[in-house]
Amino acid sequence: MKRNLSKFVLYIMKQTQEIKSFFYSQYFADGLRITIGCIVPVLIFATFGQFTNGTIVSLGALLVGLSDTPGAPSHRRKGMIAGAILTTLTFILTNLVNQNVYLLAVFIGMACFIFAMFAVFNSRAANVGLMCILMMLIHVQIHYPIAEAFNYLGFYTLGGLWYIAISLSITQVRPYRLAEQELSETIRYVADYIRLKANFYDAKIDNDKNYLKLIDKQVEVNQHQENLRDVLFQSKRSIKDTTKVGRYLTLVFNDIVDLFEQSMAAHYDYNAISERFGPTGILEDFKNVILKYTNELDNLAYQLNTNTQPKPLYDFDADLSRLHAKIDQLDRNQQYSTFALRKVLINLRDLVRRIRNIYGYSHLQPDDVKRKEIDDAKRFVQSSAIDLKKFRENLTLKSTIFRHACRMAIVMSITYYVFEVTNITNNVYWILLTIMVILKPGFGLTKERNIQRLIGTTIGGLIGALILLTIHDPTVLFVLLVFFFLTAYSLFRVNYVIAVLFMTPYVLIMLSFVSANTLDVTKERILDTFIGGMIAFLSSYVIFPNWESMQVKESMRKLLIANYNYIVQALKEIAGQAPSVTDYKLTRKAVYVETANMGSTFQRMLTEPKKRQKYTKEVNKFVIFNHILASFSVTLMNHLDEMDNNYINKDHVRAIRKILSSLEQSIQLLHSEDSTKEFVPLIIEIPNDRFAHADTSSVDGQLLTEQLEFLSKIAQDLHKIVQDLHTKSTTMSENDLQKVLS
Repeated sequence: MKRNLSKFVLYIMKQTQEIKSFFYSQYFADGLRITIGCIVPVLIFATFGQFTNGTIVSLGALLVGLSDTPGAPSHRRKGMIAGAILTTLTFILTNLVNQNVYLLAVFIGMACFIFAMFAVFNSRAANVGLMCILMMLIHVQIHYPIAEAFNYLGFYTLGGLWYIAISLSITQVRPYRLAEQELSETIRYVADYIRLKANFYDAKIDNDKNYLKLIDKQVEVNQHQENLRDVLFQSKRSIKDTTKVGRYLTLVFNDIVDLFEQSMAAHYDYNAISERFGPTGILEDFKNVILKYTNELDNLAYQLNTNTQPKPLYDFDADLSRLHAKIDQLDRNQQYSTFALRKVLINLRDLVRRIRNIYGYSHLQPDDVKRKEIDDAKRFVQSSAIDLKKFRENLTLKSTIFRHACRMAIVMSITYYVFEVTNITNNVYWILLTIMVILKPGFGLTKERNIQRLIGTTIGGLIGALILLTIHDPTVLFVLLVFFFLTAYSLFRVNYVIAVLFMTPYVLIMLSFVSANTLDVTKERILDTFIGGMIAFLSSYVIFPNWESMQVKESMRKLLIANYNYIVQALKEIAGQAPSVTDYKLTRKAVYVETANMGSTFQRMLTEPKKRQKYTKEVNKFVIFNHILASFSVTLMNHLDEMDNNYINKDHVRAIRKILSSLEQSIQLLHSEDSTKEFVPLIIEIPNDRFAHADTSSVDGQLLTEQLEFLSKIAQDLHKIVQDLHTKSTTMSENDLQKVLS
């Protein structure tokens, strides 16, 4: 009874912390910033009887605000300014042609194509492009005379400047706040990743399914790490400043990255461990300590997010000592080795040491961090410069973005023309807006977003209708409007369904202030959403469809190249050509990035129609085996770095070359005319006198031999999978050719 009560209390405390953490998060901060930017102008202008002008100012703040995605201050500023200028230009061009159905249909197609192609540059540019399309669609059925158009642009520009002022002023007052929030979010995702790894110590868990969840979570961790790198190392303040806060955040981030990579590298034969030690009960003890460690990470993230002095939640010494004593007891009582358990314990001790170091950083001085560490860190950040060469290179049907842009242009143009000419609905712009939001580059993403949008709109529409039927006080309705707006824009990057669910009542309440037939409008909006969703779904299936099976082989090839380049570092280490720490970490990062990309590709592949899911079984096995290969490769490199070079012999070198040869053969099998990643096998010469004093009988040398044998087996298994895939794809191509000839 007491134990259950204790668990309940801990659960309540955890949920309370989650709620408080959300209110300190970047998501709520973004929602609050956009809400202030959009609602305040409406209130001020409505006070002076100019509600319509207030909504125009609000629109300017909204479109500029939605282009203000997380990143370095300079990038955010440029993105907002570009968004304000390009949306203004879009309004002018739309207003010039929107009285002629034919001209506007052509313009919609051209504008959608160009703005959708912005995605070739970076995610911020893609967001700006979407805001331009949104600006165009809002005004496809509204024409302003010249005088009114200039008046409109004046108020719209005021709204954009108002939001830019809010955003930049917050950045100036609290320059590190965004970095703190993103770092906190990154730590939370790393904790979730380790929490999934704890499941491997539970005999009831399906390890293969857990691997897939682990890879999905790795995709999310990688995304947050990239965002944080951009915030920390693309900011002039972070690079030039020597303040305690800037240095502290940099150190914590570096340690969290290493902590995550160590947790990923800590891989064992979980099936064998579970079979051997499951009945003893010790695996449950390991799982509990690991879960306790993830709670410690959550605690660190929470304190960073709330900007409080980080203090540890637990002392792990007693837990680790208890595990050590149980392993010793098993050694005495069992007939087999507990070496694997001792390796897990050593890894846990190292993870605990790392988080203690992080807590200790709160006492550091500004000079404790060398400037070279900041300069090296900048090499990990991808360039966000606008390169027109990328635009030209993607003007081909081989490009996913180009296919999406063509699809968007065709669908939007034809939909507008058909519905405008036939007068089936008076709200063609709402159908177009729905298509814009739902239509994504891949079929899987379009299908997922379509379902989410329809669920959110339906439930939200019912909630909105119920509110309007039962509440008639304008003040209460306005308070609810602000609540729904704030909640929706705080949740868009967290949970799209819930965000749409809150956005729909907001739209209906807002319409109730300017329209008497609110329920009729509600029905129309829901119906138009369904129509737009179906058009988007069908178009992604028939117009330049982008099936992941078309991309999967190239994703596999890129991942194998990254693994090859990483394992080559082992030969360089042995040959005395060890790379710098930064170069080594860049090579290691490439493995994690490509692993995340491969995981994303496989996720999307599973959401596609069954008949389009080619090679699913092979890709599933490939993803799991690659995760094991990457984990053991990191373990290998760590072992080589720590052990005495005299323990390395010629057999070890031959084993490494055998692993590289298997990977090289797999890469060659996956090569095609469309391959974009170049591959050149590296030749590393080992000096003849390198093994003159090699000790072939050492324990470290034998352990290294075992590691290399296992890696070689995994590399061969990967090669078999690639061979099977190559054989199936070749056979399939020959069958297709025979069908055409017959």
